[in-house]
Parts: sequence; C-alpha cells; structure tokens
Amino acid sequence: MRSGARSPPGPVIRWRDGGADGTLAAVNPNPDHAATSEPRYRIRAVHTDATVTVYQAYPPDIGLPAARDAAFPATWKRDRMTWIKPSFLWMMYRCGWGRKRDQGVVLAIEISRSGFEWALRHACLSHHIPGLHGDRAAWREAVRTSPVRVQWDPERDLDLRPLPHRSLQVGLGPEAARRYADEWIVGIRDVTPPAREIHDLMRAGRREEAAALLPEERPLPLPDDAVARIVPPVGRPAHA
Repeated sequence: MRSGARSPPGPVIRWRDGGADGTLAAVNPNPDHAATSEPRYRIRAVHTDATVTVYQAYPPDIGLPAARDAAFPATWKRDRMTWIKPSFLWMMYRCGWGRKRDQGVVLAIEISRSGFEWALRHACLSHHIPGLHGDRAAWREAVRTSPVRVQWDPERDLDLRPLPHRSLQVGLGPEAARRYADEWIVGIRDVTPPAREIHDLMRAGRREEAAALLPEERPLPLPDDAVARIVPPVGRPAHA
C-alpha cells in the first residue's frame, strides 16, 4: 500500500456505525471468548480468504497518520522488531484499552494472508521446545537467524484475565518489518473509539453489550508447514 492511499472499505473489523450519532452496532455479535473445547494453540482472527487483521497500538504521531494514509509514516522504525497481534482482547490487555502511555491509538491493520503466512513459515518460537528445535544450541541459532519470532501467551477475556488457551504474538524483525510495511498492508483503521466504548461498557457493568461489540474472530486455517514452525507438537490441533 503506497503512502497517501486511503484504506478501502473492507472486513478489517466487524463493526459498523450505528447512526449519525456515532454509536456502534454489532454486525455479528461474538461471545466472550469461551474457554470450553478451545485448543491450547490456535490462531483466532478476523480474516477473509485473502487477508488477516492484526492489531498494534502507537502514540498519536505514528498511529493517526498511519490510519489516515493506510501506511506508516517515515518516523516508523523499519530496522527494529515490531509485534503484531491477531487477538483484539490480547491487544487490549497490552495497551490498556488504548489508555496506556504511548499506546493511545489502536490500529486494526489488514494484511495479506500470503504475507502473514510468510511470516509464520519463517518464524522461530521464542522459547525452546526439544521436540521441535532439538538441542538449545540449534534453537538459539534459529532465533538468531530467523526474521520472525513468535510466542504464545494466555488469551484474555473481557476482564482481561488470562484464559487456559493461548494467543499468538508475532515479532517481525527488520526484514519482515519492511515486508509488512511496504508489501503486506491492505488497509489500516483507527479502532480506538470502539475499543474505549467496549471498556466504558465494561466499567458500567454492561457486559453483554460490550461482548456484542467485539470483532468476530474465527479460527484461522494454516498450511501444515506454517503450523510446524509455530505450534508445539504436544497439543497441536488437527486444524490450527
């Protein structure tokens, strides 16, 4: 996506404007991430056949122009690792609903599915697993040379409490970050207003209304070679 291009309308997130007053309405209400029968390791995301939506949070000097231009500004650092998250609620845990310092603009970034799969195919897990990496020396070398690092952290519920199943975080090193910024991005939207709306509803005790405004995240099928790079052998789902 070239600088100056506007984000096209698309399925970046399943929210729509409720009316002229700017209120939000759910297109497809999503339950509060039920833990029952959920595999320990599985990516859940807003996705289409061609794209996957990930989240990041930035200070206004980066986040606002990125959403305006559908491209990161020149001040965005391409030469250091940047982390993307397919889980909206994990992003809310990380950025405090867009209220933490230097994380006040929450972005939903729609990227090409081929780009996302490239990242996973070239990833190394951030912790050593003997059944996947062999000895520690081989794993340390893989971490050093891989352009992408991944880790699985506990998924979060609406109260941002940890759940038994995991959520994937994808760390893009310089090579992958350049591909992300220059090749993979399809659209960028500022989703800070709905994020804060959900938080305000939770603080008011209106949990069902808050849950109805969550983006619709569905299990994301992945090629076997991508699964083999990122999912520990024990507990690997039939369809990651």
